[in-house]
Amino acid sequence: MMILPRRHVLRACALALSSLLGVATPLAGAAAPPQGAPIRVALIESLSGSFANTGEAVFRNIAWAMERVNARGGVALPPAAGGARPLMLVRYDSKGTNEEALSALRSAIDGGARFVMQGNSSATASALIDAINKHNQREPGKRVVFLNYSAVDPALTNEKCSFWHFRFDAHADMRMAALMEVIREDKALQRAYLIGQDYSFGQAVLREARRQLAAQRPDVAIVGDELHAVGRVKDFAPYAVKIKASGAQAVITGNWGNDLTLLVKAAREVGYDGMFYTFYGNALGAPAALGDAGVGRVVAVADWLPNLPTQGSETFYRAFRERFPSPQDDYVHMRMQLMVEALAQALQQAGSDDPLAVARALEHASVRLYGQAGAMRAQDHQFQQNLVVGVMDRLGAPGVKFDVEGSGYGFRVVRTIAADKAAQPASCQMQRPGVGG
Repeated sequence: MMILPRRHVLRACALALSSLLGVATPLAGAAAPPQGAPIRVALIESLSGSFANTGEAVFRNIAWAMERVNARGGVALPPAAGGARPLMLVRYDSKGTNEEALSALRSAIDGGARFVMQGNSSATASALIDAINKHNQREPGKRVVFLNYSAVDPALTNEKCSFWHFRFDAHADMRMAALMEVIREDKALQRAYLIGQDYSFGQAVLREARRQLAAQRPDVAIVGDELHAVGRVKDFAPYAVKIKASGAQAVITGNWGNDLTLLVKAAREVGYDGMFYTFYGNALGAPAALGDAGVGRVVAVADWLPNLPTQGSETFYRAFRERFPSPQDDYVHMRMQLMVEALAQALQQAGSDDPLAVARALEHASVRLYGQAGAMRAQDHQFQQNLVVGVMDRLGAPGVKFDVEGSGYGFRVVRTIAADKAAQPASCQMQRPGVGG
C-alpha cells in the first residue's frame, strides 16, 4: 500500500516507501498490484500531544485495511475511471485542536483528497462536518466525503446529520444501551458515579447515563456527576478520592485514551474496588493500569472484541497480530476494517471516484469480513452492526484466549446485542443533493 506523509507525493518507488514505513507489501500469490492513479484518502487525527497514541493506533488499523484492499488488486474501476486503482492513505496531524483539523482539511483538499477519515473527537468531527458542508456547496467540483470511525456524539447523525458524513461506530446512546443490558442485571449496584470529558461526547455520555438509569434502574442513586477538561488532567487522584469517598459501587464513564488510563490507575492507587462501566476500558493501557484490581470489575462495550467466540473472529485477530506483533500496537477495531471495505465497495459500485456518486453508493453499503457484518442506514448515515459487552479477566480464564497489549488481561464476552436491537431511533432530516448534483 502507498502511504505518504503530509505534503509529499511519491507515486514512484511505492514498494520501497512501503518498506521504509513498515507497511507490508502484497503477499506471494496475491492479485497483481493496481496500476492506476491512487485514490487519496486523508486521515486527519491527533498524531502528536496527549492523544498521539490513539491517532497512531487508528493509523495502523486503516493502513492494514487498505493493504488488504490493495493486495487483492485495489479498487476495480472501469478503464475510463482509471482501471484498478490503489487506495493511498495520507496522514494529517490535527494536534488535538479543531483549528489544526480544519487547516489539515484544507491541505488535504488542495492535495487532491476527496475522502476524509477522522473520529477521535466528536467536537472535531462536528467542525469538519460544518466545514465540508460549506465547502461542498461552494466548490461542487472538489466535493469531499467524510468517513467517521469513532466520533460518537449522537447529534452527528441526528440534528447535525449531513449527506456527506457517514459514521461507522455505534453512537453514545447505542453504546450506553448495550452497557445497560449488563447494568440492569447488576443487582448489587445501588450507587453510581458518573464522570466524563467536558466536551460534546463526554456530555452526551453522562446525559444518556442519567436518562437510561432513571428509566431502567431507578433504584440506583447517582452519587457523583462531573466533567473534567479533555487531555489536560495529569493527576486524577483527587477525582479518585472523591469517587471512593462517595461510596459509589460503580463508575460509568465514556473516557478514552490517557484520560481513561490515568483515571483507572488513580482509582487503583487509592484502593477503589468498585465496578467500571466503560466505553473504552478494553485498550490503550487501561487493563495494565488496573491489573488484578480490574478482574471482574471492568466492563467495556465495543463493536467487536478479540475473544468473540467465532472462528472468523480468531482468524481476523491472529492476522492483525501477525501484521503488528508488538504488544504496544495491539489495538484493532473491526469497524475500521468494515469502513474501508465499505469505501472500496462504494467506489466500485459507483464506477468512479466522484464523491457524489460514491456517497450515494455508501448510503446502501453492506459489508462482511471474517464473519462480522454491518450495513449503512440511509436515513441518517449511521452504520448498523452487532455490539458486544465484555468483562475483564486474566489471560487463560474461560473465554479469554487473548489478552490486551501483552498485559496478561483480556475481555470475556458476556453479551452480544444484535444490530436490530442495538439500533436507536433517528431524528435526522437529511438534505440530499438534487438529481443533477
